[in-house]
Amino acid sequence: MNSMSLSGYVLAALILPASVANAEIPNAIAAPGQTLVATIHAQGAQIYECKPDTTGKLAWQFREPIATLFIDGKTVGRHYAGPSWELADGSAVTGMVVGRAPGASSMDIPLLKLEVVSQSGSGLLAGVATIQRLNTKGGVIQGRCEAAGKFVSAEYSADYTFYKKPSWSLIPHASRNEQQHDQGKK
Repeated sequence: MNSMSLSGYVLAALILPASVANAEIPNAIAAPGQTLVATIHAQGAQIYECKPDTTGKLAWQFREPIATLFIDGKTVGRHYAGPSWELADGSAVTGMVVGRAPGASSMDIPLLKLEVVSQSGSGLLAGVATIQRLNTKGGVIQGRCEAAGKFVSAEYSADYTFYKKPSWSLIPHASRNEQQHDQGKK
């Protein structure tokens, strides 16, 4: 898929699904003052590995997500360990969790807020600063793990919203330069 065809999805991505638009965003994952770039649906699995926890007891520990990304029902990319999101237009971001809130039920993975820590490409995700994971369904594993090294997957879906921070300032560019120059003289 070339960047021309993906750009056609940008408008569709800007129109939030009703479930996202009507959802109340918990403060722990809010992105106040930021501009929505896209909402992308993910369908896939959360992968867990049976490993000893800090006490040495075997427990299921999250390893990675593996999901296909959709806009308007069309595949536009993938989501994988990092956590990273990569689109067919060549843009990609990797995030770090900075906030979380409970999912709708105990079987739904938590809602997340992530800060972008690296990015590449010049497509839709270029310049994204914050990602939210919303409307999670599934993804939680239950039961005991009894053999170290065993893997299990739990199907999940979620909506990911991608935001940019504003690039404006109340101080005009020329005035900012003058203020910085004047401060350097003091």
